[in-house]
Formats: sequence, structure tokens, C-alpha cells
Amino acid sequence: MTEQSPSGAGAVLVVGGGISGLTAALEAAEVGKDVFLIEKNPYMGGRVAQLNQYFPKLCPPSCGLEINFKRVKNNRKIRMYTMTQVKGIKGSAGSYEVTCETAPRYVNNNCTGCGACAEVCDDQRADDFNFGLGKTTAIYRPHEMSFPMKYVLDKAVCSADTLQKVKDACKYDAVDLDMQPKTFTLNVSSIVWATGWNPYDPTKMTNLKYGSSDAIITNMQMERLAAPNGPTKGQILRPGDNKEPKSFGFVQCAGSRDENHLEYCSYICCMATMKQITYIRERYADAPIYVFYIDLRTPGKYEKFREKLMADKNTHFIKGKVADIIAEADGVTLVAENAVTGDKVKQKVDLCILATGMEPAFKGQAAALGVEVDSNGFIVTNPEKGMIAAGCANKAADVVTSAQNATAAALKAIQAAK
Repeated sequence: MTEQSPSGAGAVLVVGGGISGLTAALEAAEVGKDVFLIEKNPYMGGRVAQLNQYFPKLCPPSCGLEINFKRVKNNRKIRMYTMTQVKGIKGSAGSYEVTCETAPRYVNNNCTGCGACAEVCDDQRADDFNFGLGKTTAIYRPHEMSFPMKYVLDKAVCSADTLQKVKDACKYDAVDLDMQPKTFTLNVSSIVWATGWNPYDPTKMTNLKYGSSDAIITNMQMERLAAPNGPTKGQILRPGDNKEPKSFGFVQCAGSRDENHLEYCSYICCMATMKQITYIRERYADAPIYVFYIDLRTPGKYEKFREKLMADKNTHFIKGKVADIIAEADGVTLVAENAVTGDKVKQKVDLCILATGMEPAFKGQAAALGVEVDSNGFIVTNPEKGMIAAGCANKAADVVTSAQNATAAALKAIQAAK
């Protein structure tokens, strides 16, 4: 099956439905281009949807995403596909034929989001939206703000009994257990790659002992713990025993600026830690916080934000890279050398947060599709080929920079699609 641009003019394909993809799609559509917007997840919103707050105003995700969802829904120039990935690309700038595959959701467009199916579902799955901090029923809505507002079924974890219960519970006949993968082609003139980023795998840094203790989490797990729609409804509790931590430790550059892992600075990690210190202070006013760092990078107007937090007498900044983390019966001990004094530091904390780096999500698939990437896996923009990178597919960046970059990417894609 081939999807054509309704107007017959050069259409734009946007790959990725996070803040960058949504921005690029809307910018292109609102100047009259037909846009195909695909996303591999069952929902739009990308990493921003998983944050508790984001800069510059420390807004919740709903602040920026809901209005964009409404604009996408109301714009007839945009055709949206979730659970869809690019499988092949043929052609050249101005005339690409892109093969896509949509995985079965097992829930059709009759779904009203009523939740009756989940109420009778006995089987569970790991909650990937919350980075494994808990479970959901096998048929689930990814999160309370998910767009489109449809449930999705993880059929692989369900018993035959559960599948029948789930199907019988839906009075709208929305559960389709026979749904199959769907392959189709798109004829487009240019492609915007807004494939985003993944947190660097913390298990690769063996000295940081991720997985050895429930007291070691990542900065994205911290976002979910602090989020009102997260696994603890916004309480920052230690996973496993749900204990209120009395002390906190942050490990900066966990994977970044390391020739054995990510050689570049991931740009967002220092600011993410500063932001998460404010989360802790809202809930634990006097808890001691220890931040182990190489350098603190808080560019431009964020310097004052950093200075305010560094003035807190119970927040301690130690210039030194953590060499080891020792699991204790109640918490962990961070081991580092203070680069200023030369002293060896051992600091016990109840909860340790690894400021894991940002890795381009598409780098593993790029070669198979003939998409050019740099030495770090970020996609290289080539306007002459009609291949444009946006947001964190292009470089490590924060939300504001990603949105600005996506606007520029849309302009380049429009020019390539003439």
C-alpha cells in the first residue's frame, strides 16, 4: 500500500513524534506542506512526556505538549502513525519511497479510553514509561496524557484466558486480537529525522554498580519518581522498600566525557541535576545532598539558577569523579577523590542518582537505512539529499534548543520538498 500526498506536491516525512518531531511537523504543515508523522512508540511526546518539569520555566510536560497535540489533531495536513518505524528508503531528494511498518496495537480506533479492559486484565508487564519502576496491566494506556488516547495490548505476556476477558470487557469492540503488522510505503520529497535520544545504559559503567542496589537510580528514573503521574505519585521514595531517603548523592558525567563510553558532553546532565535538587528540596527541606562532578556546565542565564542552589548550606559540591559505589545494607557509599584537596572521599547516602548521558536513539539503525551519522551516532544533515536532522537526533540538546533546531529543520525540509 502506498500513501500519497493528497495535493500531489512534495510531502515531508517526519520520523519521531517527540517535541522536535511535533515541532517540525507542525511548522511544515502550517505553511501548507503535507506531512507524514511517524513514531515507534504507542504515543506521541517522546522524552518530554517522561519529565516531571523542563526548562526554562520548569513547566510540566502538559504545558508544551497538550497544545501541540491539539494542533496536530486539528491539522488536516498531518497524517500521524504510531507504533511505526522506517524499514527501507529508496530514491533521492525530491522523490523518496519510504517503506514503513506499523506494529499491531491490538486495539482499534473504536477505543474510547474507558479502561474497562484494564480492570479485568490479570496479567502484567514491566512499565517502560516509568523505566521499570513498577508494572502495568498487559492492556494499558501508556500514561494519563498519552496521545492518541488509546489503549495498547502487550499480547506476548497474556494468557489465553486474559485475552478473552479483555476482549469480552470491551463493549465497543475495540480489542482486535487478530491485528497484524502493516507494511506501507510513503512517497515524500524530504525526510526530517527527529528520532531523539536514549539514556546511556548504566550497566555498562561497571564501577557505578547500577542494578546492585535499589538505592542506585538514573536521572530519568528520578524524573518519574518526582512526577505526579509517576509510580509513587510524586513522592521521592527509594525503590524496593519505598523508604523516604534522608540523604542524596548525584554522580555527574555517568557515561559522558569518557572515551570508553560517550566521548562528548551530553549537555543536559548538569542542569537536570540542578533541577532535581529543587525536587528534593520541595519534599525534604533539610536533607543533605552531595554532588560529585568534573565540571558544572550551566550555560548563560542558568548560571544564576546554579548559584542559588550552590548557596544552600545542605547541598555539597565535590569536584571529583566517582570511582566506585559500594552497596550497603541501607543505602550506598560513593567513593571519589576530591580533585581540589586530593583527599579520598567516602560518602554514604540513602539514594544515589546517576546523571546518565544522552545517546542518539537512531545510531544502531542508521547504517542499514543508509542514513549518514557522525562518529558519535548523531545524524548528519544534508539538505541537498533532503535528509534533515532535528533536535537530539542532530546533537545533544535541551528542550528549548531542540524546538528551535526543529523549526530550522522544517524550513530546510520545506526547501528540499519544493
